[in-house]
Amino acid sequence: MTRTLLLAALLSTLPAARAQEPSAIVPPAVSQGLQPFMATYQVFHDGHELGQATLQLVHVEGARWRIDLAMQGRGLMRLTGLTLQQSTLFDTDGVNFRPLAQSTVKHRFFSTRKTVGLYDWNLRSAHWTGDVREGHAGPVALQPGDMSGLLIDLAVIRDAQPGRTLDYRFVDDGRVRQHHWVVAPQTENIDVGELAYQAMRANRIQDGGDDTILWVASGVPTPIRILQREDGADATDLRLVEYKGAAP
Repeated sequence: MTRTLLLAALLSTLPAARAQEPSAIVPPAVSQGLQPFMATYQVFHDGHELGQATLQLVHVEGARWRIDLAMQGRGLMRLTGLTLQQSTLFDTDGVNFRPLAQSTVKHRFFSTRKTVGLYDWNLRSAHWTGDVREGHAGPVALQPGDMSGLLIDLAVIRDAQPGRTLDYRFVDDGRVRQHHWVVAPQTENIDVGELAYQAMRANRIQDGGDDTILWVASGVPTPIRILQREDGADATDLRLVEYKGAAP
């Protein structure tokens, strides 16, 4: 599925999502605190470079935004299950991020899995259709502050401060989890090309001892690095190559 089809799947939910939008969310021309960007990453797995990924934030209209992650690789990358496209359509009051719809396409070995989710804030319920795993179709009861995984990444960038702990409720692709992040008390020097950043390291420990680490820097709208570790060893590693702002 191309990014165009992903976007079409998301936008097909717009009439319902618009009808459910509460009056508390005022649609500004561009919400303060968010600026469109396009970031490019090198993708590594088990220490091998496998391809590239892009993370982009797009202003749709009013209070509505869309964040997209796409991984594209060669040969081995497809066999390791790393080829995917994911989008979340959301709105914001200038501070909080509220998911409206979600689309995921994941290639693993010789199969493709496609799902579309709708977050109904009027009914406080979310459900998923498509190639949904057993027990993951929903409905899931929504709570204020619930976010998809991509929105939590944005929230960590927004909220990270040295030594701070961050708690979010993850509702994504039919799954519900509590995410607890710990930001290191000291910043670290991270090189990106010819530039060096003083980055904050935010760590989330997952069930089974796996964890996810984000490095974020003040003034940079996207993570400097995203590392997933499994059984104490580096697994999937996204390292920022470049980023640029996009026209709102």
